[in-house]
Amino acid sequence: MMRRAGTIQRADSKTFWMASAGLLALMASPASAQETGDAPPPVPTLPAAVEGAKSYTPADFARFAPKTARDMLAQVPGFIIRQADEERRGLGQASGNVLINGERFSGKSNDVLTELSRIPATDVVRIDIVDGATLNVPGLSGQVANILVTAQKKMSGQFVWRPEARLKRLPPRMTNGQASLSGSSGNFDYTIGFSNDSRVNGNAGPEIVTNGAGTIIDRREEQLDVFQEQPKISLGLKHKSDSGAVANLNAAYQIFNLDADEFSYRSGPGQPDRTRLFHEQEREWNYELGGDYEFGLGGGRLKLIGLRKFEHSPYSQQIVTRFADGRPNVGDRFEQTADETESIARAEYGWKSGPADWQVAVEGAYNVLDVDSSLARLTNEGLFQPVALDNAVSTVDEKRAEVAVSYGRPLSPTLTLQSSLGGEYSKLSQSGEFGKTRIFYRPKGFVSLAWKASPKLDLSAKIEREVGQLNFFDFVAFVNVGGGFGNAGNPELVPTQSWNGQVEATRNLGVYGTATARLYGKLYEDIVDVIPIGENGQAPGNLDKATMYGFFWSSTLNLDPFGVKGAKIDAEMDFQKSRIEDQLTGEFRQINNRRYRYISLNFRHDIPKTDWAYGAYYEEFEQAWGYRLDIKERPFNSPGSVGMFVEHKNLLGLTVKARVDNLLGTQEQFTRTFYDGRRTNPVLFSEFRDRNYGPILGLEISGKF
Repeated sequence: MMRRAGTIQRADSKTFWMASAGLLALMASPASAQETGDAPPPVPTLPAAVEGAKSYTPADFARFAPKTARDMLAQVPGFIIRQADEERRGLGQASGNVLINGERFSGKSNDVLTELSRIPATDVVRIDIVDGATLNVPGLSGQVANILVTAQKKMSGQFVWRPEARLKRLPPRMTNGQASLSGSSGNFDYTIGFSNDSRVNGNAGPEIVTNGAGTIIDRREEQLDVFQEQPKISLGLKHKSDSGAVANLNAAYQIFNLDADEFSYRSGPGQPDRTRLFHEQEREWNYELGGDYEFGLGGGRLKLIGLRKFEHSPYSQQIVTRFADGRPNVGDRFEQTADETESIARAEYGWKSGPADWQVAVEGAYNVLDVDSSLARLTNEGLFQPVALDNAVSTVDEKRAEVAVSYGRPLSPTLTLQSSLGGEYSKLSQSGEFGKTRIFYRPKGFVSLAWKASPKLDLSAKIEREVGQLNFFDFVAFVNVGGGFGNAGNPELVPTQSWNGQVEATRNLGVYGTATARLYGKLYEDIVDVIPIGENGQAPGNLDKATMYGFFWSSTLNLDPFGVKGAKIDAEMDFQKSRIEDQLTGEFRQINNRRYRYISLNFRHDIPKTDWAYGAYYEEFEQAWGYRLDIKERPFNSPGSVGMFVEHKNLLGLTVKARVDNLLGTQEQFTRTFYDGRRTNPVLFSEFRDRNYGPILGLEISGKF
């Protein structure tokens, strides 16, 4: 679905500052060594680590005083958590890089990171970092974390509260956080969780509009306020029978509320003073129910997986411009109600044959989008009257089936092969005036190798044929009244296909840390871009081909050997280059809106023999231009974000972290150019926006109960 932004109560900012001052005052008390607490429970018997794995025990994370499994995984040297893609095609084979007790998580929006946040750190026995190709979980490649946990018989809970305040204009965000309760009873393990990913943000500043000759034709002072709430309750159940059968059930229900308001005060040569008011709103509710059941059958094991997702999303945008000279107001309103359904059934049967692991997987999916959209325009009498909008009411559905056979085995004591070969059938249908039905057959699969080149060097390589997921909203009309453009909808869309390749190397640097480097690339077919529809329309459509390649780096540098005990620097960098032929000019450019540079540096120092830690971080990115047929646009975020934090890991049994972000005063900048018709014609006007959002103060308070 298209996430659009949320409502939040405007809490008294004085409450936030009083709470912050009190906590910081307590943190200023003399530091004490971390308490050992209750004696840990007996360590259960768990499978030995895969040969060549790098294993971490709870003792390796003691200095960080973690509360959850997620806290521990975040401190594994050089490891970057890669979640399974929520927008991926069906469930398919594993696509993330985190396993729990050797198993993938049978959910999509109810993700594995949320699950890790609900597992107490005391339940974690070991974390193994291993190359995915050495595991009998088809689809994994590169560095994978297998977190071995065992639920304790006693009930336990953990929570984190993350209030935040922007120092300019907006009220503080007070409702962001999560809490969970977990335990076991007999052969059942259970987890109940509640979370709210709220958002209170915005910016304010000038926007300058120039004509094709560069002359200023309009000046605007603008302010954006965004309020978002998305409370979510979830349940996880696991049962393991005496016969070895394992059943998992995951359920979640969520509400998503968004309110965004933009106020723009405008004036320019030869134009009346005017005020433009924009409002965006969404009132969504959704649920997800997923589960799996695995049991022995014949000489192997059969795993049955099911998933059902549903979203109901009423959404609207409205814009009204009021003139100081008394002329009638002008405005537009777009409304859309969308119901999205995804139903998936999957079966996996795996067995061993000598040193080899085999798996046969069959999956069926049924996806549906029901959309009812409308456009209205403000009349001189002040009433919104309907305007014709083609392809606005429609149902899009896809029936899909796929089968895959996977094979993996060690080729030598240091070299492992994993491969998969399969294909899919899909039937795409759309109702309404522009509806049609199409049937497709597509191959898919991969081959990957993992090589333990030396005790401190792991190498892997993977080649994959991938079929992408469609955004069903691209099939129907959509009007962005705030941005001044719309899509006609395109019933001819097909999923993007690609050949993917990557080579990855991970080097254990001993006491100095670890480093991972990855070269990767994609050869796209039928990539989705913006194409002409009819004489003047445009919509997402397929282009023949495009290419992308990149370099990724992650590392942890321990500073202990350099005399700074307890300190480290984590680095993550990603650089990309892409190439696609522009539909209008015939020139080659980067793929629309692609982030082609990302740099993140984090310094952390846990002061030995104390409960104190502090650090600083830097993050910046650069994004390619986004091209429509009549517009090009690009956001900026320069010079990047710098922040600092201080943390106390045992403040009355709590971990309390205080941080300040945006110390460099980074502005949110945006530029957009409109053309007289297509982009091959002269420029009509250009907009440059430079908005300030100021420093951000935040607290993170976590504990257990």
